[in-house]
Amino acid sequence: MIPVILCGGTGSRLWPLSREAYPKQFLSLTGSDTMLQATALRLDGIEEVQAPIVVCNEEHRFAAAEQLQEIGHKAQAILLEPCARNTAPAIALAALAALETGADPLLLVLPADHMVADVAAFQRAVAEASALAEAGHLVTFGIVPTRAETGYGYIRRGEAVGEGGWKVAEFVEKPDAATAERYLADGGYAWNSGIFLFRAARYIEELGQHQPEILDACRAAFAGAARDLDFTRVDAEAFSSCPEDSVDYAVMEKTESAAVVPMDAGWSDVGSWSALWELSERDDDDNLLHGDALAEDSSGCLVRADSRLVGLLGVRDLVVVDTDDALLIADKQRVQEVKRLVQRLNAASRSETRRHRKVYRPWGYYDSIDAGPRFQVKRIVVKPGRQLSLQMHHHRAEHWIVVRGTAKVTRGDEELLVTENQSTYIPLGVVHRLENPGTIPLELIEVQSGSYLGEDDIVRFDDSYGRV
Repeated sequence: MIPVILCGGTGSRLWPLSREAYPKQFLSLTGSDTMLQATALRLDGIEEVQAPIVVCNEEHRFAAAEQLQEIGHKAQAILLEPCARNTAPAIALAALAALETGADPLLLVLPADHMVADVAAFQRAVAEASALAEAGHLVTFGIVPTRAETGYGYIRRGEAVGEGGWKVAEFVEKPDAATAERYLADGGYAWNSGIFLFRAARYIEELGQHQPEILDACRAAFAGAARDLDFTRVDAEAFSSCPEDSVDYAVMEKTESAAVVPMDAGWSDVGSWSALWELSERDDDDNLLHGDALAEDSSGCLVRADSRLVGLLGVRDLVVVDTDDALLIADKQRVQEVKRLVQRLNAASRSETRRHRKVYRPWGYYDSIDAGPRFQVKRIVVKPGRQLSLQMHHHRAEHWIVVRGTAKVTRGDEELLVTENQSTYIPLGVVHRLENPGTIPLELIEVQSGSYLGEDDIVRFDDSYGRV
């Protein structure tokens, strides 16, 4: 069995914490592990499970690889999508990669941004579904519903098949409240989890039958793939021509071989702030407080205070999410509409939907502390043994002040060591590089000055991470 972890998506309903450049799968929302890490860790203990295949986009490749490395896991392949084309093409790329080994393994398809409270129950459901998948069924996992939920699609089960499974009679869209109540009372409906198990060749066969254009484009994209460090870049032109479709619409709703296995494992897609509130342990007043937060005579609230003290007084059922550069205050019953705010910000070309003030890089991160006309101040942290690219700027000069650790600095033809409380100056147009040769993180303050301070004013001459 090869897990396929789908690591795309932007999680816009969890804005302002989740953003395009660092979406919810890379965040720690319900524990110390990120959602991607928790997805990988719940595979430990499944019989004969191999290292996963991860499918993600270009921008998230280093975050995905590094977060897996932090928990002692390594993907057997990280496939990079040059553009988003939904889940049917993403799974096709993973299936083609799995078949390239010469075997026809079972593929356990998992979104990277779901929560499962009962890992043992999850693993039992996977074991029960394996026999059906080995027999040629395309298995989906139906979550045993605990309430009349209107935010999920449903699966209606048909006749029994195998041990503990049923034929899929029908996939149904998100219902209204009255219909959801009827589904719950009926007992024959389950929530659609978006988790699947099938043989790689069976998926390719069914995709070719029902959506041959998708399969043809994915075959061409995979045939033109190139290796880059630990990553596999599929051919961008071929993949861009691929139709966009979900695995549900492209295959599962059309195949005669769909089966559903129930899963009662405390599952959630953590699709909104209210979902996170429901999942988490709350105080005696039903408040979920994270960070530097106080609540007085307030109940039913979620507060995430990441950058400063947030106080509530005399309010009910609010969601307050405070980050370095954005503050969300919402009625808890309307958090599904956060996407509307994101859409307005995108229409105004605001950067707050795309990046945080703190921006992660493969060498560490930088935090934009202050900015004004012709200047910008950043706090830069470089991990031990890492280095930035050898680069030059056309429009800005930089001053570096080391706060912690030791910096190895290349400045033109010079090479120098800069230690704590020392500084150096990089004139405009001079080729330079910053490196951490030590065993502790290197922290420094960078003051930029010049006529243009955008991140695209970087000319790279050499880079350890393959960036252009």
